[in-house]
Amino acid sequence: MTDWGYLFKIGIALFAIVNPIGSIPIFITATNGWSAADRARTARTVVLTVFLVLSGSVFLGDRILEFFGISIPSFQVGGGILLMLIAISMMHGKQSDTRQTPEEAAVVADRDTIAVVPLSIPLLAGPGAISSMIITAQQSQGWWGHVALILPVAAICALVWLTLSLATGIADRLGTIGINIVTRLMGLILAAMAVEFIAHGLGSLFPVLVS
Repeated sequence: MTDWGYLFKIGIALFAIVNPIGSIPIFITATNGWSAADRARTARTVVLTVFLVLSGSVFLGDRILEFFGISIPSFQVGGGILLMLIAISMMHGKQSDTRQTPEEAAVVADRDTIAVVPLSIPLLAGPGAISSMIITAQQSQGWWGHVALILPVAAICALVWLTLSLATGIADRLGTIGINIVTRLMGLILAAMAVEFIAHGLGSLFPVLVS
């Protein structure tokens, strides 16, 4: 039986990590001077790339960890620390370098590649989102549990498409201050989720901490 409350919680957490609202200024800057058709095509490519990356993380993440010999608790702690760093940066109203480096931000000339790098990877489907989906998939039971995780991924991708399609209008209405406020709120949610990941991982690595 599908736990809709659990999937909704995952969706909220994933929305905080992906933070499409905070990515609006970068999308507008990267596509400055483009036609509406070019922006729409780029938005569709971004959404498809994000969906494939996050879905792949759900189904292939455990095999990647097994290949490198990484235990789930260790990955939870490491992923939680990464999410905390991103959250702290977001609460300061800034983009973290763990999501996008200055070099990646400068790659905005090629219209065919900009939708993938840097807009999709690492800006939206960055290390934080990938780590979160791998950890969540490990906590899900069975094949259908993994399939169910596609629902929040698809929902977030739909919101990403809607946000990028309306990017100019949203930016005009919210302004820089409004976007920063949303980014800080998402950072707070992300920080709380990071604490849960770290605590759960440490509890598994060191059972004496929870005894």
